[in-house]
Amino acid sequence: MIEKARHLLESYFGYSFFRNGQEQAIQSVLSGNNTICVMPTGGGKSICYQIPALVLPGTTIVISPLISLMKDQVDALVQVGVSATYINSSLTFKEASERIREAKQGKYKLLYIAPERLESREFIEDLKQMEIPLVAVDEAHCISQWGHDFRPSYRHIQQMVHNLPQNPTVLALTATATPRVREDICDSLEIDEGNSILTGFERVNLSFSVVKGQDRLRFFLDYLKKNQKEAGIIYAATRKNVDQLYERLKKENINVARYHAGMGDNERIREQDRFLNDEASVMVATSAFGMGIDKSNIRYVLHFQLPKNMESYYQEAGRAGRDGLDSECILLHASQDVQIQRFLIDQSSDRIRMTQELEKLQQMVDYCHTENCLQEFILQYFGETETKPCGRCGNCLDSRTSNDVTKEAQMAMSCVIRMGQRFGKTITAQVLTGSKNKKVTEMGFDKLPTYGIMKNRGAKEVSEFIEFLISQGLIAIEQGQFPTLYVSPKGKDILLGKEQVYRRETVKVREIAKDDPLFETLREVRRTIAEMAKVPPFVIFSDATLKDMCAKLPKTNEELLQVSGVGEHKLQKYGLEFIQAIRMFCEAHPERQPEMGAATAPKKPTPKKAIGDSHLETFELHQQHLSINEIAEKRELAISTVENHLLQCAGQGMEVDFTRLISSEYILLIEKAVEEAGRDRLKPIKEILPEDVSYFMIKGYLYFLSKNKV
Repeated sequence: MIEKARHLLESYFGYSFFRNGQEQAIQSVLSGNNTICVMPTGGGKSICYQIPALVLPGTTIVISPLISLMKDQVDALVQVGVSATYINSSLTFKEASERIREAKQGKYKLLYIAPERLESREFIEDLKQMEIPLVAVDEAHCISQWGHDFRPSYRHIQQMVHNLPQNPTVLALTATATPRVREDICDSLEIDEGNSILTGFERVNLSFSVVKGQDRLRFFLDYLKKNQKEAGIIYAATRKNVDQLYERLKKENINVARYHAGMGDNERIREQDRFLNDEASVMVATSAFGMGIDKSNIRYVLHFQLPKNMESYYQEAGRAGRDGLDSECILLHASQDVQIQRFLIDQSSDRIRMTQELEKLQQMVDYCHTENCLQEFILQYFGETETKPCGRCGNCLDSRTSNDVTKEAQMAMSCVIRMGQRFGKTITAQVLTGSKNKKVTEMGFDKLPTYGIMKNRGAKEVSEFIEFLISQGLIAIEQGQFPTLYVSPKGKDILLGKEQVYRRETVKVREIAKDDPLFETLREVRRTIAEMAKVPPFVIFSDATLKDMCAKLPKTNEELLQVSGVGEHKLQKYGLEFIQAIRMFCEAHPERQPEMGAATAPKKPTPKKAIGDSHLETFELHQQHLSINEIAEKRELAISTVENHLLQCAGQGMEVDFTRLISSEYILLIEKAVEEAGRDRLKPIKEILPEDVSYFMIKGYLYFLSKNKV
């Protein structure tokens, strides 16, 4: 059945191989196993149930809380020739009844439904009259009370599955689930944890950065003006903030839409459609916007204020770059944002949950102040242990000078200790800066030796410095109604002079993408077709597919089929318009030639690129015998990214010559270490070897052994 699945992937969706984790998930589902699949946003979760739906008889049920996503996915499926529909609150009673009747007749391969439908006995009876081989539970973290978006209606899913006569397989999918949430999903949906597909949380096409200590409105406006051709989302904490930013952007003649819960339904839908259809390039919104927005060509997500927790942040930021192209996620941080989120959390009547939310908020603050890799911070939050710096985030690429702030750190921590480690950040900063605040003098803190020792700085600046020390693990927080500071064991080492503390010194705005006149031409062709088809432009083709057309310059149907994301159905519907546009452009620009490796197939066929598979460009350069350092320099990538690309290629069956990439001296050392420690785990092997021998070298050597059956 998996061969049939591969054929369907190419003929319907235009990709010749599955992405990481997709084939595993599909194989598990087709074998009848209840399965949980955790993939990052943009990792291709929908393929994991759409392909089985085409292979299996009957109608696959997809449970999703996201009305807009249902519509987007159904539109996209219909465009590639798959029969699908949805039933949710946007339909009239008559429309819903008609679709249920057609579903009972077997008209649809996929039926998307909202979880609230499962509370209706009548609807369950309708489902019993359908042939249902598979139930896909999208946004499965909503089933867990420990998740960031718990929805009680999700608790009806398992009972519904038990009521169906066919005993369908269950596939749970999510992008943001901590280990505790994954455990809850498996318990609730009767999934054996052995049937877990975890591809990791890393989004290799996203670069994360935090901007703080700057005029964020000025940075924000400068950024939008420099990237006005690109689509982006601006998240703000409150409706008032959204309205203020919206009005300011309109004054700057920026084509902006807005979205928040205080608007009427019709106005929200109109504004959302403007953004989806590329009629507005910027959407400014609260967190109410974006759940299930399948718009693939969002090039940036800016958070104008601090989100409440890492799950929310990663989900919202992850709406950038769903097509796999490089995109940016920038958080503009100011210390007052924390008070807004604390106020919102304090409204909760559940004291236990409130404490958990405060801890999560503090981790979000730590993220803003860490000077380590931002992507690595996120991965470790979600439970990944074997992580390394991404080489592309704002911290990894930060070339600003690091200053020795050991003395200032000792001052701050000494003050925390002298105050009895029983007070919060604000009053500690006031003591350090010599404030004459009534509480400071009443408590006698103005008599402490640390009183006023940082009086040359403002209380706000010192407060931010304390946040930095918290993010470095030198000062810790005891959560409660009034969070208090204490010095950690790591901080005590600094006080004793055993180690030093360094802090980096504004972040410059840059353009995300370079102008390409052909890309703009193809965007216009896509927009015209989308208007006629009454669907958003990204449903016709993604930006990644248009970029691949720009690289390969296809002038025939056969050549267009070699473009990533072009399947047979779309070739017949739209191929001619794009081929004609490319031919006309090439006649007007005879100097434009296909990029290396794009025009003709090499002697040994290179697999066709899937969306976001930048690793194939790395593989082409490897085939030209370039070294890792040369590839990194040519592609302007971190060496670690090139290494990951080559390992990914090897995992997909491509001929990576690791013996050329690892010196013979290191191969001998690794060989001895493997004999001693075995092949099962990397860490014991690494511990035996010299520091210079990297995990990449070990993985490459083990791949070589497995390939040669040694």
